[in-house]
Amino acid sequence: MRTDKKRTGSGLWMGSIIAALIAAISIFIVMLQMEKKVLSEYEKGFVYMAAVEIPKGEFITDKNIDKYLKVVELDVKLIPETALTSSEQLNGLVAATTIEEGVFLTEGMFEQENVITKQMDHPVIAGFKAEDIYQVVGGVLRAGDRIHIYTVSEAGIAGLIWEDVFVQQVFDSSGNLIMAGNTTSAAQRINVYFDAKDVERFYTELARGTLRVVKVCESE
Repeated sequence: MRTDKKRTGSGLWMGSIIAALIAAISIFIVMLQMEKKVLSEYEKGFVYMAAVEIPKGEFITDKNIDKYLKVVELDVKLIPETALTSSEQLNGLVAATTIEEGVFLTEGMFEQENVITKQMDHPVIAGFKAEDIYQVVGGVLRAGDRIHIYTVSEAGIAGLIWEDVFVQQVFDSSGNLIMAGNTTSAAQRINVYFDAKDVERFYTELARGTLRVVKVCESE
């Protein structure tokens, strides 16, 4: 009799364990289905983020893209409409302002190189030394800056010749490229975008020593 009771109790205990196990498995399956549903509703997208600070005037190229940019996965609902989401969008971009590390990148943060030169029939890069300009803000010029170039007549009358000239690159006295984020090195050689038809006059005025350069403030 006692043996039968033990067997009955043991059977009930085993039945309870099996029932609990089945219930746990059922709950687990339900949770998996719910998670799958949530994940299916979460549409993934990719967006570019600044991996480090991107200096104003920095050109994004194949050589530095891995340094400055990284890809982040996000819910598409969180990605701005103007966000940079593909490598094709990055071709020929120039940082319009200094971009802080960790910022999601959008179209408004950059200029297209072809937009900078679109008003030119034949864009070229012309260079000059700071010492060749009678008055130049050479020390504070950096890639991405814009300048107005004036000429001064023998009578001392100044006239604007070219405005909003884009500074492409600047170099120090040793010929080393000065990065846009460098605030200490003095720019001794400056490269700018010019229309080919204006280059002859530019160098003629440069040789005469009549040119003056004014940096355009960002608020203009």
